[in-house]
Amino acid sequence: MKRAVALGAVEFNTIDLRDFATDKHRTTDDRPFGGGPGMVLKPEPLAAAIQSVCTPQSHVIFMTPQGTPFKQEKARELATIQQHLIFICGHYEGIDERIRETLIDEEISIGDYVLTNGVLAAAVVTDAVVRLLPGVLGGGAEAVEEESFSETGLLDYPQYTRPPLFNGMAVPEILFSGDHGKIAQWRLEQSKKRTQHRRPDLI
Repeated sequence: MKRAVALGAVEFNTIDLRDFATDKHRTTDDRPFGGGPGMVLKPEPLAAAIQSVCTPQSHVIFMTPQGTPFKQEKARELATIQQHLIFICGHYEGIDERIRETLIDEEISIGDYVLTNGVLAAAVVTDAVVRLLPGVLGGGAEAVEEESFSETGLLDYPQYTRPPLFNGMAVPEILFSGDHGKIAQWRLEQSKKRTQHRRPDLI
């Protein structure tokens, strides 16, 4: 992320919701109507916060376990199509439904589990998106094309580096052959095997 900022590929800004509260206690949450545990983020400060940075190019994303599962295709879409992303990091029991209905463009989930808030989830999506921006990763476009969930939709193939022998385990001979066609075929076969074993749902 530091490299991305230094390159001018991305700019990050954080907003303190309390700056948009109107009472002396800077209250941003309240008890849910109808009863129940926990608190809900109030609509007024959240709406004011969103509107303070929203432009015609903005895409407002609410991080929530109820959202669409986040996948590499979505990261690629956000990196190439959207210019200004606003992440809403829910806390407690979430946000007032009226905000979801009027100011949220998309809801994203990073998994079927619940965190204490949406900050970590937003950081995960941000990292996945920013690393796809041109120049952010060293090695050019190949750095992001040949990895899990890339163009093939398969998991990545096994990787090896020096030394050629470690704890009695040798690097596959094919990788020393110099035949790039055979190496590519071997890697594809390994990707298929690994995907079938670990994530058959992707096949």
